[in-house]
Amino acid sequence: MESTKLVAARLLAGVGVALSPFVGGAIPALIALMLARQAEADIRESEGFLLGASRLPSIRRTAWAALAIAGAVVIAGLLVWVVGIARAAGDPSYGGDVAVS
Repeated sequence: MESTKLVAARLLAGVGVALSPFVGGAIPALIALMLARQAEADIRESEGFLLGASRLPSIRRTAWAALAIAGAVVIAGLLVWVVGIARAAGDPSYGGDVAVS
């Protein structure tokens, strides 16, 4: 019998990867990592009754990939914002109809 926490972690890791370009995938990925840790403990304690330990590394890699993609999106957004601020640094902060002397 496969651990239900393992199944939930696999599903959440997949959802995390699907939503990570929109940064919303970080939350399911974090929950997937927590569930994977709990599933590993449950599988060890079950002494062979619960199955799925071989899938734990791939679930963890998928969840970490989702976190990495979401982090890259956040960093890219911050970089675009900083470059936009830097480009606008020399521009006047008022409209073009104001006379400058």
